[in-house]
Amino acid sequence: MKNIMVIDDDIYIGDMLEEMLRREGYGVRRAYSGTEALLLLEQKSPDLVLLDLMLPGLSGEEVLSKITGIPVIVLSAKAEVSGKVRLLLKGAADYITKPFDMDELLARVTVQLRNAAVSGKAAALTFEELTLEVDSHEVRAGEKPVRLTKTEYAILRRLMQNPSQVLTKSQLLDLVSEDTPDCTESSLKVHISNLRRKLRQASGKDYIEAVWGIGFKLREE
Repeated sequence: MKNIMVIDDDIYIGDMLEEMLRREGYGVRRAYSGTEALLLLEQKSPDLVLLDLMLPGLSGEEVLSKITGIPVIVLSAKAEVSGKVRLLLKGAADYITKPFDMDELLARVTVQLRNAAVSGKAAALTFEELTLEVDSHEVRAGEKPVRLTKTEYAILRRLMQNPSQVLTKSQLLDLVSEDTPDCTESSLKVHISNLRRKLRQASGKDYIEAVWGIGFKLREE
């Protein structure tokens, strides 16, 4: 099941979107402010975000700037072309003006999820000197290949898909379980320790940072 986060403080519109999306077979999470949205995104990444711009607390544009690796469809009453162009250049996958037709929105959701699935299969992820080929499962530090187990690869891929985000242990376990059942809560630290060692041997750098009491993230210079 694909999961969609609806970020909108308008309860009526949010209820309408949730009902429509659940009827189409999607899982739905709701956030009513920019701050709440970021907290929920730290807990678990959805497959797509529907984002209103006029939010209490952090604005929709501020939230958009902090989302990476997830397609975002902006929902806004603002119809100016310049505003649409600016948001698309800032990372929005699509922009639809309120009031919108539900069938059109569903079609745009379908297109973005399909595009994300296609690009996820063919893309290469990069972080500093690290390159991860999603289709071939090859990992390189510069030009040097890094041989990883299936579980180590799955952990690194999820960290590289969320390079500026701290992934909690439970969130990382949920994400990795989609690729391999071999990682458990008791073995996670061992897998990450082995992964860090292999990356350090290949590159001379410690790429994975443990955030005490929370989880793990990629270490930025």
